[in-house]
Amino acid sequence: MRLSAALLMIVMLCVWIAPAAAQDEGNLRESCVEQYDASVDYFPDKSEPQLTDAFTVEYFNHYKLVTVLMPWPGAEAADAFTYALVQCGTPAPDDLPENTLVIEVPVQRVVTMSTTYVPTLTLLDVVARIVAVDEGDYINDAAVRARLDSGDISEVGYGSGVNVEALLELEPDLIMTQSFGTPDFDAEPLLTAAGLPVVVNGDWVETTPLGRAEWMKFVALFFNGEAAANTAFEGIVERYNALAALTADVDTRPTVFVGSVFQDTWFMAGGASYTAQLLRDAGAAYVNADDPNTGSIPLDFEAAFALAGEADFWVNPDQLFWRTAADVLASDTRYANFAAYTSGNVYNNTARVNAFGWADYYESGLANPDTILADLIYIFHPDLLPEHELVYYQRLGS
Repeated sequence: MRLSAALLMIVMLCVWIAPAAAQDEGNLRESCVEQYDASVDYFPDKSEPQLTDAFTVEYFNHYKLVTVLMPWPGAEAADAFTYALVQCGTPAPDDLPENTLVIEVPVQRVVTMSTTYVPTLTLLDVVARIVAVDEGDYINDAAVRARLDSGDISEVGYGSGVNVEALLELEPDLIMTQSFGTPDFDAEPLLTAAGLPVVVNGDWVETTPLGRAEWMKFVALFFNGEAAANTAFEGIVERYNALAALTADVDTRPTVFVGSVFQDTWFMAGGASYTAQLLRDAGAAYVNADDPNTGSIPLDFEAAFALAGEADFWVNPDQLFWRTAADVLASDTRYANFAAYTSGNVYNNTARVNAFGWADYYESGLANPDTILADLIYIFHPDLLPEHELVYYQRLGS
């Protein structure tokens, strides 16, 4: 029996729009494709940024097109970086945008140039794939520290002082780093010029705690770990929002300030910054909340004292080696004039440090903003979380 022209058109349309067959048992985390089939969707586990618009990901059957739109503050469209993450065992696409770097996934040998990537690598159980870090002294993660001590992980330096020759010898599949948009300082231009597979991660640009934590999805893309990252991030969002809801209607919001003097300048976080958002969600009144900056603003000591001298709390002084109230005054005796100091309400984010004194706040803490928020709520409103024990913060007293 012959099909009518209309029926034939319907059949052809149905065939054309039929979805690709999904690969069984999720994304390949450990292996490559052995027999490539163009009709198969090799990434049944997908991820999509929800709270950040600084990166995007577009899925195709055998590769992902990832674009970092905001690698540094003030970046323009021409500054974006695009990466094609191709499932190993499948062909590289030939119609990619210009200047797209092709990287086979899942990555097997990775260099991490920031401690902020380590928690995701731990989550994905791929710490054994780390072959180098920038500076080992900064690392808190026990498994990474063990591999550093055994010599399984090398140190390659950072910025424009990065050891390109050592990285060439290591033959990594991926070097993940930050970029500040300053070629004279950044490692990325040197690594790119050497033909190394360098990817720019823009997590540090985020101005909200959850937006920054969502970059775990970005890191996970390179290891086909979308499912694990999605689950972890959903839990963080749920816990963070539940904690923030506790302070939404508090009757009193204690005043708080941050920072300290560094080389005669006090750097105070702007009112639109990551830190300001955390303090707001923790039920505090930040003394610099009206400032529109997302970064820190420089003040002289007198201006900082005028702004914060009578504030109730002092947190995040940005002094890693302050452990006691005596350390505060040893740095500058003028701190004794702050009300927060005299009342014993100085809290530093150095409760968890490694043997070299570097705080885990800047490693696992930034990946777990819900825990940081719980600490801050306990500091400002202990009645709201009476059973909580501080994780990242310690009271310096007076």
